Amino acid sequence: MLRQRLNDALKAAMLSKDQRTVSTVRLILAALKDRDIAARGRGASEPVSDDEIMQMLSSMVKQRRESIAMYEQGGRLELAQQEQDEIAIIEAFLPRQLSDEEIANAVAETISEINAGGIKDMGRLMAALRERYAGQMDFAKASAVAKQQLS
Repeated sequence: MLRQRLNDALKAAMLSKDQRTVSTVRLILAALKDRDIAARGRGASEPVSDDEIMQMLSSMVKQRRESIAMYEQGGRLELAQQEQDEIAIIEAFLPRQLSDEEIANAVAETISEINAGGIKDMGRLMAALRERYAGQMDFAKASAVAKQQLS
């Protein structure tokens, strides 16, 4: 389903001559094709799932945020803006991101559900959060909140 949305978005962007969207969606599709090829190399007969695509998109957003920080430090504001535009395009394919408050509530709820008692349960907690909130949560923020709540 997500794969089809990406292809449809590429066609629509090409028709409207939106170069930024065309190039960004092509980057996404190229990364997706690389993942499909890697999965076939591991013996998977199916293309990557929507969950894996969402994880890939989330990592693409994270990479661009890191690039923005570097560009801003280097005084390359036009490149930072270009990365910001790409983030907006990529995020259009992701579910709505949880706010900081929603992340804190989700972490607290998951801690009680899995009976996490301390930092030693951090791995189990993060695995449960990734399973439930793939593509919806910034797991770096969730990790910080989890450490705070488990301490």
